[in-house]
Amino acid sequence: MVISYDYVFFWYGKEISMKFIHVSDLHIGKRVNEFSMLEDQRYILRQILMIAGQEQADAVLVAGDIYDKPIPPAEAVQLFDEFLTRLAEMDIPVFAVSGNHDSAERVAFGARLMSRQNVYLSPVYDGNVTGIPMTDEYGEVMVYLLPFVKPALIRHVFEDEEPADYQEAVRIAVEHMEIDPQKRNVLVAHQFVTGAFRCESEEVLVGGLDNVDVSVFDPFDYVALGHIHTPQHVGRETVRYSGTPLKKSFY
Repeated sequence: MVISYDYVFFWYGKEISMKFIHVSDLHIGKRVNEFSMLEDQRYILRQILMIAGQEQADAVLVAGDIYDKPIPPAEAVQLFDEFLTRLAEMDIPVFAVSGNHDSAERVAFGARLMSRQNVYLSPVYDGNVTGIPMTDEYGEVMVYLLPFVKPALIRHVFEDEEPADYQEAVRIAVEHMEIDPQKRNVLVAHQFVTGAFRCESEEVLVGGLDNVDVSVFDPFDYVALGHIHTPQHVGRETVRYSGTPLKKSFY
């Protein structure tokens, strides 16, 4: 199997000369009917590495659900470590956030050390999300990492805020970012945007309580999303789900 370009999305904005590879929902360590997908996942990660090299990517964006469980098996952690190490050896920066299946603390482990190798992992959310600068011929491109957030987390971080739903939680998180509208701004996040097409392999909250309106992301020129397993754009061309690189349902 070779990764389809529907699943690994390349974006060329009118004012950006960078090439990003956007992937999400790797779910490393997943088992289907007690069958381990690890070797298939090893193969697909090698395909992503091959494409990153062939396309001379400027960065790889990993939009959450890196692992299938908050406490992943050791072999899953080793496989992702190999993936990050190889990208670092190729001198390709990585920007990754934790998703709802991940443990934010485990994904964040060693983040400050790894950033010295241009491997940027979202920290445990504490209300401070600062842009990480990249540079192209037009100047700075700021990349922001927003791990999966929910109302209870926002209430814990900002005691004076009372978000009623996920929409309000993400809006508050974005409002607390210091975003310069004069620069090109890229967000890597893991949320469900209203209107996105779901498939059978995704978790669904009753009543659509996890919905986030696309307008929340208006400050960003490109939004690399995870959580939905089908590749698609939502609201505008530059708000994208890459989809999962390996199919996880029969539909």
